[in-house]
Amino acid sequence: MGEGGIRKSLVRDINLLEYMNVLKKKLWIIVLVVLAATTAGYYYSQSNNVSLFQSSTRVIISSDSEYMKTLMVMIKDPIIMAQVIEDLQLQISPQGLAGKIGVSRIDESQVVQILVTDTDPQKAAEIANATAQRFKESARSILAFEEVQLLSEATVNPSPINESQNRSVVMAAAIGLLAGVGLAFFLESLDGTIRREKEVEEILGIPVIGIVPNLNKKKLFLQKKQITITKTGGEIVDIKQKAAGSDR
Repeated sequence: MGEGGIRKSLVRDINLLEYMNVLKKKLWIIVLVVLAATTAGYYYSQSNNVSLFQSSTRVIISSDSEYMKTLMVMIKDPIIMAQVIEDLQLQISPQGLAGKIGVSRIDESQVVQILVTDTDPQKAAEIANATAQRFKESARSILAFEEVQLLSEATVNPSPINESQNRSVVMAAAIGLLAGVGLAFFLESLDGTIRREKEVEEILGIPVIGIVPNLNKKKLFLQKKQITITKTGGEIVDIKQKAAGSDR
């Protein structure tokens, strides 16, 4: 590696060390910002989170594929939805109720699943069962189709489908970390204190030939206790202090 490559590598190492020193010095600010952002994200997700519950029932439709498609569309028909609303005394429109219901065929079989999503787990099960029952009756009365059988009844599922809000909290923590690091470097840029001789050279444009150490009274007292200076003849001799009564 040439001299230029060594110099660039050294400069890069010094810059990285300076960045690390800034992060260490402002670590408490970063931690506070991350905690504040995470807490805010948690309370935001909790206040804006509406738990949703699902319950499903299954019916068997003994028909060919083409006619089954017609029957599946009929499940969410406004006529059947109005009957379910009347049965359960719901405060919702037929279109709104239909939006809570999903109808799907299972593995190209004759089994059709009626899936209901609601904020109330009990109500979700009741809607699913009432829809299946009203569909069976309507298929018989309107289409004279008798081949609809109730396979399984919907039961109450107490576990919400959107229980986990970890994503929002993690995103808030990540944003807080970025904001904390940015704030740390911003505050460091506002600090005009000169700490290194290199900064003096850059500002004044002259080389530094000496450094006065930063010694407070406590450091001076400790240094004086450890080292005594005596003058013998024309020489200055440094003698380490020894305990009284020790051998020389």
